[in-house]
Amino acid sequence: MGIRFAMKVRNGATALTVAVGLTLVVGCSSGGGDDNKAEASASATAGEQSDPTAQEGTDSPLAELKGEGGLLLTIDSAERDAGGFVTVSGEIKNDGAEAARVPIQTRGDETEIMRHGGSLGGATLVDPAKKKRYYVLRDTDGRPLTTTDMPRIKPGASIPVFMQFPAPPTDTGKVTFQLPTFASAPIEISG
Repeated sequence: MGIRFAMKVRNGATALTVAVGLTLVVGCSSGGGDDNKAEASASATAGEQSDPTAQEGTDSPLAELKGEGGLLLTIDSAERDAGGFVTVSGEIKNDGAEAARVPIQTRGDETEIMRHGGSLGGATLVDPAKKKRYYVLRDTDGRPLTTTDMPRIKPGASIPVFMQFPAPPTDTGKVTFQLPTFASAPIEISG
């Protein structure tokens, strides 16, 4: 019995180590060879934690966009990163009376992104002055650099979300944020 217990403990520890390793690889992987994307992805993930300095001086969100089924997307920040990215962060809240899921249409209709499941990969930033559209960044496997696999949201509950885009030129401060099934809204990029 002692040997079986020791083997179960060892196998359990190995499984836990593999699960943690896979979580780190899947959660922070942004492709092989492009260290800037990996750093940007890690900084975006770190930005999801409650960092009081990320919103200092702002009392109100940049935008609130109504979606289907009582969902409300609040954009709290759109910040330029040192690596040439813009990270849009906020939360999706369920203002409805019943539990809701973020619609699958938010992942967009690009085959490369669709094969990786639910995400916010359909989000875009539009620069109307320069007539340019910026799509969500992807890693080398085609996974979008956004929040993925969002859970069902209970009434009154919310989940943090983020999306990363290539940064528009520094003289572009205002863009229009678009996400399928949600209203569009102008937002201002900081940094």
